[in-house]
Amino acid sequence: MGVCRIGAGAGGWRPGEPGPTGAATGPSPYTAGLVSKRPLGCLFEVVETLVLTLVIFLVIQNFVAQPYRVQQQSMEHTLEPDQYVLVDKLTPRLDAYKRGDIIVFNPPEAWAQSDGTPYIKRVIGLGGETIEIRDGGVYVDGTRLDEPYVYEGQQTIVTGDRGRWVVPPGEYFVMGDHRMNSADSRVFGPIPRESIVGRAWLRYWPFSTFGILPTPIYAGVQPAAP
Repeated sequence: MGVCRIGAGAGGWRPGEPGPTGAATGPSPYTAGLVSKRPLGCLFEVVETLVLTLVIFLVIQNFVAQPYRVQQQSMEHTLEPDQYVLVDKLTPRLDAYKRGDIIVFNPPEAWAQSDGTPYIKRVIGLGGETIEIRDGGVYVDGTRLDEPYVYEGQQTIVTGDRGRWVVPPGEYFVMGDHRMNSADSRVFGPIPRESIVGRAWLRYWPFSTFGILPTPIYAGVQPAAP
């Protein structure tokens, strides 16, 4: 960016020219070529700075991380309405989503919000796995998941017209932690990876709740073979 400079007025006395007494005052500190000839040059530089800042912001939000306000009750008590999380968009491009990750995604069209607000749920099943809901719990390939994050220890029940799914490759079975108050894969089925915005990894507001959202470990359950 250029630097705004101010030159001597036309016809005015310049250093290096004879002064009122006729004596030269020394070499001039000004160089004509360094004086900005752009009218409103400073204004252009301010606009350039603002545009560059906007471009950087858009790049970060679209490809690196994005803030998200929780507006649903389906992740209570892990996440409460009006809390804010930071959604990681970068690392999922390098590594697959894992069981237990909390993700933000765009639901199937029939389940979309009128204002376009994405959903936020937890990954339960991976591509190639068989998910069953029975006896008040979730089973992955025949092994029952230990889910201490479920809202007030409530049971998981079937809310759609089926209780068993085979997750297609490249798709994920998702559910909310508040199982009695969540529209999730139990009713609209597994979701494709392409619909996922990113992984919620940091809760930052209210500040009293600030902290990284951990991914739980599921003993005895192995990831499906790729």
